[in-house]
Amino acid sequence: MMRFQITGMTCGHCVAAITRAVGALPDAGHVEVSLETGVLAVSGHPDPAAVRTAVEEEGYEIAQT
Repeated sequence: MMRFQITGMTCGHCVAAITRAVGALPDAGHVEVSLETGVLAVSGHPDPAAVRTAVEEEGYEIAQT
């Protein structure tokens, strides 16, 4: 499982936007985003660079943990 730290999320819409964007990537598998911890967890095997791009295009900052 891949984990990323997301900053800039403030509400459920943020969570939904990131979940949708990352979930649309090839091989993303299950995507879980926690507003409380700021953690994005992806169970599949998407390209980490594609995950970063998808999150940044939604307007959030991301760092792999």
